[in-house]
Amino acid sequence: MSNYDVAVMMIRVVVGGTMIAHGYNHLWGGGGLAGTARWFDALGMRPAKLHAVLSGAGELAAGVALAVGLLTPLAAAFVVGTMTVAAVTAHRHNGFFVFKDGYEYVLMIGIVSIALAILGPGSPSIDHAAGLDAGLDGGVGAAIAAGGGALGAVVLLGTTWRPTRCNQVETAQP
Repeated sequence: MSNYDVAVMMIRVVVGGTMIAHGYNHLWGGGGLAGTARWFDALGMRPAKLHAVLSGAGELAAGVALAVGLLTPLAAAFVVGTMTVAAVTAHRHNGFFVFKDGYEYVLMIGIVSIALAILGPGSPSIDHAAGLDAGLDGGVGAAIAAGGGALGAVVLLGTTWRPTRCNQVETAQP
């Protein structure tokens, strides 16, 4: 296994594991699904419970897919879309820095996911073993991850985001 393959696998596993943890937290952490639904409601996401369920399940699925290198550009697109929605709904009014609940963290996760789609999943991946990685890296991977993620975020926000008070939420994330 090359240094490249080790590095890409490390990125996949860390970003994937982070998404798994977020999905788990949305469904079963702190306030559980009900707490996540209340938080999404405060952010203006309608219907909040549906968003809580889909967010948690989607983050778990995308996280596992990234970690094992399965449909990597599509999994990266889900992460990019999720981070874009989070940046717009919860973090943009707080500035850049994460310690002020800014968008620094979600920007980093989103860009790393696009970079991963550009690099491809590497040889220790299901994509590689199944021959699914051929031609889906580089510009194609970037287009799938960045374009698909951005399109998903725009559609989701345009159809379901209804902020009620300048999107400055006092409710802590569950």
